[in-house]
Amino acid sequence: MAKKTAKVEKIWATGRRKKAIARARICAGKGTIVVNKQPIEEYFKSELLQNEVKTALTLVEAADKYDVEITVTGGGLSGQAGACRHGIARALVLANETFKKTIKSAGLLTRDPRMKERKKYGLKKARKAPQFSKR
Repeated sequence: MAKKTAKVEKIWATGRRKKAIARARICAGKGTIVVNKQPIEEYFKSELLQNEVKTALTLVEAADKYDVEITVTGGGLSGQAGACRHGIARALVLANETFKKTIKSAGLLTRDPRMKERKKYGLKKARKAPQFSKR
């Protein structure tokens, strides 16, 4: 007779920030967070960025109830941390609808629309103009 194994429910959600895109997968577990197959402490060296990623989990007091696996691409470390936070928040809402009010009131479900402004011709950067010379 074959053993029946409990099916572990995995919930996927996508988070975005600047040019970074993070795919977050949460499932019931002990609270480990893995980013691009590395522990969070190894991938995000800064304590500030680690805390930003963990914001949604600590807000709903579920830091030790879910294992989180994140694949993040594009952008810099700050944008990637923001994308991870957004993805985890969305996944938590899909996992448990009662978290939605708390997470939404903290503003974690809103995608941050701020992007880098494009460079315009005749300028050195997006807004920086070359030095004006009268003669």
